[in-house]
Amino acid sequence: MNSLQKTRIRDVLKWVALCWTQNNSRPSKSNLSSSGSYYVLRHLRLCSTERDFSLKNGGNLGFLARKSRAVRREAQAALLEYLHSTRGLQFMDAENMSKNSPEFFDGLLRRIDIDNADVSRSLTRFLRYHPINEFEPFFESIGLKSSEYSQLLPRNLMFLNDDLLLLENYYVLCNYGIARNKIGKIYKEATEIFGYDYGVLQSKLQSFQGLGLKQSLVVKIIASSPYLLRGNMNEKIVKILHKLKNAGIRIDWLEEHISEENSYNWKCMLELVCLLSELGLSEDELGKLIVQHPDLLLECSGLVTFRLFGFLLKFGSMKTEVQNVFLQFPQIPIVKFINNLYQCHEFLIEIGMPVQDICMIIRSYSLVLGSCELKKVRSVMGALNCGKSRLGQMIKEDPNVLKKWILGRRVDRLPDPSRVLKVREIKTDFLSSLGFIEKSKEMERAIKGFRGKGVELQERFDCLVNNGLSREEVISMLKISPQILNQTKDIIETKLNHFVKELGYPVTDLLTHPPLVSYTIERVKLRLLTYKWLKDEKAVRPKLSLSTLMSCSEKIFVRLYVNSHPRGLEFWERLKAKIYSK
Repeated sequence: MNSLQKTRIRDVLKWVALCWTQNNSRPSKSNLSSSGSYYVLRHLRLCSTERDFSLKNGGNLGFLARKSRAVRREAQAALLEYLHSTRGLQFMDAENMSKNSPEFFDGLLRRIDIDNADVSRSLTRFLRYHPINEFEPFFESIGLKSSEYSQLLPRNLMFLNDDLLLLENYYVLCNYGIARNKIGKIYKEATEIFGYDYGVLQSKLQSFQGLGLKQSLVVKIIASSPYLLRGNMNEKIVKILHKLKNAGIRIDWLEEHISEENSYNWKCMLELVCLLSELGLSEDELGKLIVQHPDLLLECSGLVTFRLFGFLLKFGSMKTEVQNVFLQFPQIPIVKFINNLYQCHEFLIEIGMPVQDICMIIRSYSLVLGSCELKKVRSVMGALNCGKSRLGQMIKEDPNVLKKWILGRRVDRLPDPSRVLKVREIKTDFLSSLGFIEKSKEMERAIKGFRGKGVELQERFDCLVNNGLSREEVISMLKISPQILNQTKDIIETKLNHFVKELGYPVTDLLTHPPLVSYTIERVKLRLLTYKWLKDEKAVRPKLSLSTLMSCSEKIFVRLYVNSHPRGLEFWERLKAKIYSK
């Protein structure tokens, strides 16, 4: 039955070939729909076996695809046997070529006539009379695609054993620890090293270890940057390794973050490190920056960071402003940071903000802009129920408002304009009752600084008056520090009690430094008790003002006053722990 089917199919195929020859063209879709061709296709479909049907769907490749993996392994074993036993290649090379060159392998199977599904015998017989170009499976097995190695094939060679230097340098790389599938990239980017004389490549690899690098790190460097093996060792890598070492960056860190999949321009990375140093970063600051943000140095070999430099300088950022960006760089990838900057810039342009205002915001709030992945302008306008001019005004008043409009965060609708006007009117009436002149700078500053309802503001004001201050004294304090009334009545009362009863200061001393009412109780107690102790120890001047003691930063306070006594820092730390533990 099987023989009869083969005969019938062969006759039908001959008839189809004859028809196509007479038409002198391949049948189009319209031809295939004709009654004669339809009959032929139907006849083929009815009488074809599994093997015959495969001829209509890709030939031998379709047949092999429907067979088990064992059939494919059988074919690979035949190719392995040919390369190893017949051609004399080392077993590991032959195995790698037979198993890791699927494109070449599939093309080879398309060329053979499989007899009775005996793949091994068919392939062996084919290779006996049709020797292959061994460079093709070799190049594919080391990680190159046919489109990449087609231009690299030797013009006058077919057999690998005819290029002994190629194999010698290939074995040097393999024995050094470089994965075979990574060697293709090295061959493509530094082909000439495979023509080095015996011992040359080995000495170059050893010279890297002479810099104090571990072999595993050298493997990563070479796999990612093959060009370093050309000519003499690139001096750029020597310099950057020296700079990284001076910055306190260990070799282990470099090995951890370098990827063999990437390519690195060590000259570009060296220029970036030098630029950061010229920016004013100390070696310690430079080391911490790179360790915390390795992508600043390694992402596209630092080119993305150079783009950030250019962007900031384009908008007039000064050296100190750029330095501040890097010293306070957020924990997000550099690519994300600069994309956010670009997006915020487009946002500001789209809402019609003047160029000078855009430049000012980018210079002063680069860290905020780079950390915000903003929604679209239309989305923000819809959520807030406002126009572009209102958006621009909000951003100019406080650029930090952009943090509320990031993707994934709910945006609350702005208060009703009539309610806003009503609240402003209440605040204006309250301030007018205290003697503020309407529309004056003092009143505008106080209105912006106040948080709370009119009744609450009056209660807080009365609380200050009822604790030993006159009405006029409280008014003078509010003109200097209106945010005092942003605290609840209870908090104000508690702070005044601590200041007067615990610390022993007269309440009128607050007039010398009104912002003290806004400071936390812990901050006030820590500084004033420390000052009292230092004064008793005669380590500081006895009549320092409250503004002098309270307005400076903690770091400056410790340096100027605490460190003036040998046991000052010990007292400070002990007192600080005690106060904040409560």
